[in-house]
Parts: sequence; C-alpha cells; structure tokens
Amino acid sequence: MMRTILSAFALLLTGCVGLPENVQPVDHFNSDRYLGKWYEIARLDHSFERGLSKVSASYSMRDDGGIRVINRGYDAQKQRWKEAEGKAYFVEGADRGYLKVSFFGPFYGAYVVVELDHEDYQYSLVSGPDKSYLWILSRTPRMNQETQKRLVEKAAALGFDTGKLIFVEHDK
Repeated sequence: MMRTILSAFALLLTGCVGLPENVQPVDHFNSDRYLGKWYEIARLDHSFERGLSKVSASYSMRDDGGIRVINRGYDAQKQRWKEAEGKAYFVEGADRGYLKVSFFGPFYGAYVVVELDHEDYQYSLVSGPDKSYLWILSRTPRMNQETQKRLVEKAAALGFDTGKLIFVEHDK
C-alpha cells in the first residue's frame, strides 16, 4: 500500500514536467543566448498572471548550473508590481529547450520551448506541461505582426486554444 502511495506521489510530481500531446521542444537550444530579458506578447490566462500588464521574464545563470527566473508584471488595479523568483533546470540536456521550473519549493512544471528564433534569439513560443499553458515571448515589447501571426498559427495547429490568448499591454 505504501509503495502505491509513493508511486502515485512521484507520478504527480513528475507529471507536471511532461510534454503536452504533439508538442516537441526545440533542439540546438543555447541557454547562454536565451538568458536575459523577454517580454510577454501573449499568454493563456492563469491565476498567477491574471490582470497583469507589462509582463516580462528575466533569465540568468544560477551558481548550481540552473537558471534563475524572475517574472514581473504590473497590477494596474492595485497600482503595484508583482514579482516571482524561480529556478529552472534542463530535463533532457542543455541542448533541448525542455526545462522544469519551480516557483514553489519542490514542485516543478514543464517549460517547453516549442519554437525559437535560432538565428537571433528574438522570439520564442513556450508551452507548459499541458495545453492550458502557452506564452509568446519577444526580446522587445512589440513583436513583428507577421512573426506573431505565424506563432499563433503554429500554436493553433498544435491544439492550443489560441482564441483565448491575452495580448499583453506594455505601453500603458
């Protein structure tokens, strides 16, 4: 009985770092080039980001070889910035865009880079552990409309509900 409970608990913890159906992380990922600040262009809604504008994520190296994650957004209703610090580690090797990220102790969720500008590292399409998590990121607060449209179309083709995307305001 205890073995079954422990197995179920282990499955629960690791299940959050799985890949959504039909979603594959990019290969030839270079974490050094991915580090720095990214602006959130669009996202699927979740309670931890609800109502936030001017959302960004900053990535830097940790002493333990992981990646430090700082997510930041502005809550206009409360007129204050919200910030969360997390840590991320590669799941299958540093050359695949497949990481596990934690903001809450031992609990990790998948961070899957589905599409990436391999040439200049200027845009990224990121999924979580299932198709209710999706982000379009850019190095600048505004993204080229053609690139944005292409990323939305790719996400839709993978089965994400792109009709529910929230496009983030950075100017107000």
